[in-house]
Amino acid sequence: MADGQQLGVMTAREALIKAQSLGLDLVEIAAQVDPPVCKIVDYGKYKYEQAKLKKVKSKNSTRMKEVKFRVGTGQHDYNIKMGRAETFLEGGHKVRFVLQFRGRENAHKELGFVMMKRIVEDLKTMGQVDQEARLNGRAIGMIITPLPQHQRKRKFQLFHGELMEEDDFEDDEHEEEDEELVITDDDEATEPAAESAPETAPES
Repeated sequence: MADGQQLGVMTAREALIKAQSLGLDLVEIAAQVDPPVCKIVDYGKYKYEQAKLKKVKSKNSTRMKEVKFRVGTGQHDYNIKMGRAETFLEGGHKVRFVLQFRGRENAHKELGFVMMKRIVEDLKTMGQVDQEARLNGRAIGMIITPLPQHQRKRKFQLFHGELMEEDDFEDDEHEEEDEELVITDDDEATEPAAESAPETAPES
């Protein structure tokens, strides 16, 4: 019942009659057990409380965030990405770091592990390694989990206003595409063909 009182085992018809006599509803809450478990409650209030509980649980749950790097990520972009990672860790979220290799970068995968060690060192005041860096095809992945809240201390500050939204990774994708254009299979760059000067008719 709504007040927590247990009525014992009864038939579905008996339970329904009991609920109706109290002006309440019969709600099945555990159908997988035998016999099934039901509650006599105000269904509207019950739904509201369940939705509220789900919202609180979702808010407090840990989400996995992701930050992407490249071997050639510059210092400025590195600082921004690390600032974003610190923001995720500060919010109590685990962070997956992914370093992708493109073109000739695949021949120097050891540089990816160097980058991952640098990330671990730079974030040691915010988090600790939950999953060591490991190679998976053309990418290295690593997971860092946040330290207890009282131990966290940010190292990277914002230089140009606020960081990008936590779920906005479109700029990362564009960066990777632009950098990919620089990496070719040929050592020689193709130069654009020179434009020919317009022809002029000879003067009489």
